[in-house]
Amino acid sequence: MAAPTFIFLIVSAIWNVAAAQTRGAGGGARNITRGSSLTPTGNSSWISPSGHYAFGFYPQGNGGYAVGVFVAGIPDKTVVWTANRDNPPPATTTNLTLQLTADGRLILQSPQEESSPIDNALQNISAASMLDTGNFVLYNSDQEKVWESFEHPTDTILPGQTLSVTRELVSAASETDHASGIFRLKMQSDRNLVQYPVNTPDTAPFAYWSSGIYGTGDQVTLNLDNSGRLYLFNSSIVLRNITQGEPSKEHTIIMMRLDSDGIFRLYSHSLEGNGIWSVLWQSTTDKCDPKGICGLNGFCVLNDGKATCSCLPGFDFVDPSNSTSGCVRNFIAQSCKDEHRSTENDMKDVENVGWGGEDNSYLELSSVTKEECKEACLKDCNCEATVFENGKCRKLRLPLKYGRMLLGEGYTATTYVKVGTSDRPVIPMKDPEKEIKKETRVGILITGVSLAGLALVVVIISGLVIYRNRIWVYRMISEKANYELGEDVCLRAFTFFEMEQITNGFKHELGRGSSATVFKGIIPYTQKVVAVKRLENMLTEGEREFHTEVKVIGKTHHRNLVRLIGYCIEGANRLLVYDYMINGSLANLLFTARNQLNWDERIGIALDIARGILYLHEECETQIIHYDIKPHNILMDENMIARIIDFGLAKLLKPDQTKTFTGIRGTKGYVAPEWHRKLPVTVKADVYSFGIVLLEIICCRSCLDWSLPEEEAVLEEWVYDCFEAGELGKLIGDEEIDKRKLERMVKVGLWCIQDEPSLRPSMKKVVLMLEGTVDIPTPPSPTSFLSTI
Repeated sequence: MAAPTFIFLIVSAIWNVAAAQTRGAGGGARNITRGSSLTPTGNSSWISPSGHYAFGFYPQGNGGYAVGVFVAGIPDKTVVWTANRDNPPPATTTNLTLQLTADGRLILQSPQEESSPIDNALQNISAASMLDTGNFVLYNSDQEKVWESFEHPTDTILPGQTLSVTRELVSAASETDHASGIFRLKMQSDRNLVQYPVNTPDTAPFAYWSSGIYGTGDQVTLNLDNSGRLYLFNSSIVLRNITQGEPSKEHTIIMMRLDSDGIFRLYSHSLEGNGIWSVLWQSTTDKCDPKGICGLNGFCVLNDGKATCSCLPGFDFVDPSNSTSGCVRNFIAQSCKDEHRSTENDMKDVENVGWGGEDNSYLELSSVTKEECKEACLKDCNCEATVFENGKCRKLRLPLKYGRMLLGEGYTATTYVKVGTSDRPVIPMKDPEKEIKKETRVGILITGVSLAGLALVVVIISGLVIYRNRIWVYRMISEKANYELGEDVCLRAFTFFEMEQITNGFKHELGRGSSATVFKGIIPYTQKVVAVKRLENMLTEGEREFHTEVKVIGKTHHRNLVRLIGYCIEGANRLLVYDYMINGSLANLLFTARNQLNWDERIGIALDIARGILYLHEECETQIIHYDIKPHNILMDENMIARIIDFGLAKLLKPDQTKTFTGIRGTKGYVAPEWHRKLPVTVKADVYSFGIVLLEIICCRSCLDWSLPEEEAVLEEWVYDCFEAGELGKLIGDEEIDKRKLERMVKVGLWCIQDEPSLRPSMKKVVLMLEGTVDIPTPPSPTSFLSTI
């Protein structure tokens, strides 16, 4: 029996070695070789030798997957690093493959595209490893490290990992969404470790926690060891222990993470039993400390240790399902030129809320009362809010930032916010005596009203008989023009004779296009100035488009759209009557005006346009793609508010329709690339056109200008070249502006003009990026997608 037993032991040993090698190939230890691949539903990750960490797919969102490093030794896959966190694989898509290819590229393949989850520039990768430290490493043929996740942290630091000078962690958007959030932790060159909101300068007004170490030292790093000691280290000395740590324990995982609530915490987790993550230390226990937790125009209230967000009076959450999204007005702000605006009941107050960030006050009054402070703002068109504190009144402009309620902290202040006067009448309590008197007058009132009504009927009938063939006769649309408008359009129906009277025989021409001419007119009985658009050479299809425009625009109302106030359908005549925009088109202001718009005005115009397009795409009753966004179709009203026109002639989407194939529409230079590639055209075509317009607004020049040097003639190419070279100053010449705001605007524009439609953000995301409420990752070259197909 000895010989068979010996042979059996040898065979078993060989089998065990082979199995161990197989496990090594799938689990890391420098054995992830070319040709290895992962899928979300099959072999989904490469495991470290100990089994504690893994690199691969993990679930995110509603049925989707992301790629990253996570703790694999526990039921809950705790993510510690995310690849391409702001450009994850398509949501709900499981047809994905992560592969280390035979030619040495690490790529993520989906039905839509092929891309690298780490760095497109990495080539000739020989092998990869998922190490027991939680570090995912790529090697070249000489077994030298060419990339490692420890050098590119997202929101987490593991033992042995460092955060070097000028590097920062950025929180996740939420506990389940690992995209970039709204907080950052930066290791500054002055040795200070500081927490800020994203998109803010590295200055004290924006900080909400710091290590308190100052000086200089390019070698300063934030470090974490296996005992849980978090410390600042400079070359050879420990500058400060942020946490003291405790004796190291086997089978315990330590990590430091900047959480989505803006607080960074030190966690430990025992791999033995059903342990949970324990908090060993946190930067603060006050969940309202992180600045910006409630977004713009919102403030944080601490209730039983929990942070809740509230909006200023007269404001609602941007996203009702996300209270950290910030707040926007729930009314249309009155014009400063409105002489009839009420000064009563149009300011509301909130007590004991402090605000932070840069000082956005423009005037301070001393030795005044609360009422005087309130009244001073009411009489000042530039004032949108005031803060009254200890006899001092600060006039402010919106938005207000970093608000929090400070109860029981010796802080007493009142914030007054200018709000719109309610459209609903105030219903007073009924007085019984007055009700009795009112009832005694009912009979007299009914009799008087009846007689007045009878007299009015007689006057109307007489007027109709006498003036039936003269101007200003209101009549129904001819039954011969049976377009079934009826209830669909709540607009003024004009006759063609009235149109001739309003335009004085179509004499004052404002502009002419390929299919229409616009005339200036005045409605006599109101003296309202209007723009009359007369459509010409109308064919059957043109009539249908006109009919569609009238039906849809009658239901479309937004402060950033030009309002249609009437129409004329009579025989072959098709006319539209719009509000007159006294300041002309944006094209005139950008390209021909002697005194060009300043930077703040341009930012405001860009936001106006974005909000108008967002309304067309997502908020109006019938979704609309404009197809021809350009400065000539953006008009400016008397308050320099941008308003979009000509959207009614666009191709409309039915409720069950998400994209359409059609002939190319739009204007050269603004047309999205998918038109030319005969691909489905979606709302992202408007996003592309907006991106071009945004770059024009930034640079105050046309997107195509062949009078300029060749490298500057095509605007989007020139802008990206300047962005990549770090020379954005070239775009604005000698104009003095905030370079961070310029960079933000340029990055938004470059994301909008990506050749691949799926890479372009939605207009809702565009608005949030322009407002500065979300972080903006670095955009790739707009044409980079084309180079891979």
